[in-house]
Amino acid sequence: MSISSLILFAAIYAVAVASPGPGIAALVARVLARGTVGIGAFIGGFVIGELFWFGIAAGGVALLADSLAVVFVVLKYVGALYLAVLAWKAWTAPVDGITGAPFGGDSPVRAFLGGLVITLGTPKVILFFLALLPGLVDLDRLTASGFAEIGITLVLVLSGILSAYAAAAARARRIFTSVRARRAIQRGAGTVMASAAVAIATR
Repeated sequence: MSISSLILFAAIYAVAVASPGPGIAALVARVLARGTVGIGAFIGGFVIGELFWFGIAAGGVALLADSLAVVFVVLKYVGALYLAVLAWKAWTAPVDGITGAPFGGDSPVRAFLGGLVITLGTPKVILFFLALLPGLVDLDRLTASGFAEIGITLVLVLSGILSAYAAAAARARRIFTSVRARRAIQRGAGTVMASAAVAIATR
């Protein structure tokens, strides 16, 4: 791909990634409620999920995606259920000031799978790769090197933006140290995650 085409893709993709949606809401709420423990694995799930959708679009197998529609509907509800469970934990976990951690025991594998199923079932992601991407990139003429270039750009842009959101949420979280403030943060985060679950499940 030409540099100009790659820059155009990166710019439009960055806007799409940075725009608020269920995935961003889940990420920010998770960091506000727990901090950055396991956030790398969580973001990794997002990255692999988006690479999967890019592969589907670039491979010209949108029809395959249609034939597997039931699978993606199931993934959508699994992602919504995951967020609902996190929301419940955020609302009910005990708080002990700055050390409060409502998701204790959330392993990196579980965090990764959570990010993955959220991404695979998020309508905004599906819309971008199956509807908008073909208008930005000539997928019929995409070479192996072009595929790799877009894939690398996708990883860098997505991980960079999500990491920035996580860092901002972690910074905001450190401001509140009292038990009352931490409880308010946890329950607010739980409410956001519950809302994101509803948004994913109803679209």
